[in-house]
Amino acid sequence: MKHPEPGPDRDVADRRRRPPHVEPTPTQRALALLTRREHSQAELARKLAQRGVPVTEAQAVVDRLARDGWQSDVRFADALLRARASGGYGPAYVRAELANLHGLSAGVIAAAMDGFEGDWLALARDLARRRHPQAFSGAVTARRKALDFLLRRGFSMDQARAALAQSPP
Repeated sequence: MKHPEPGPDRDVADRRRRPPHVEPTPTQRALALLTRREHSQAELARKLAQRGVPVTEAQAVVDRLARDGWQSDVRFADALLRARASGGYGPAYVRAELANLHGLSAGVIAAAMDGFEGDWLALARDLARRRHPQAFSGAVTARRKALDFLLRRGFSMDQARAALAQSPP
């Protein structure tokens, strides 16, 4: 197949086929981010600002999307809590991430934690069984390593001890 020679006729045809690049509005940018996954209000405003949207305009867009139900800190907290719990993280880790990294209020965090239907003890026990199975053999060093691991993952001392006290299923 022979390609047409570049020239004035070719340039006109190319312009007709390709629509001109239109810069998305801040609302379109925010919705594009929200279609991929939930975001907290603070996170969404920060990402819009990183993409060149003025801070006041970004905050106005985020407020409007929250008011219209497109963005919800409660939904975000629930989704992040489920994701972190299934990834082997405990309640203290999740609380800290929601508060410090995502800027959620104590009320939203408490509501998400109270609404969690999982069993933290069972999660800790399963994690210890998978990552440190030797801890259940009675070796003190192995138990200490497993205990430290669970504490670093955000489980309380009581949860970690209880998880290691029971023999694995």
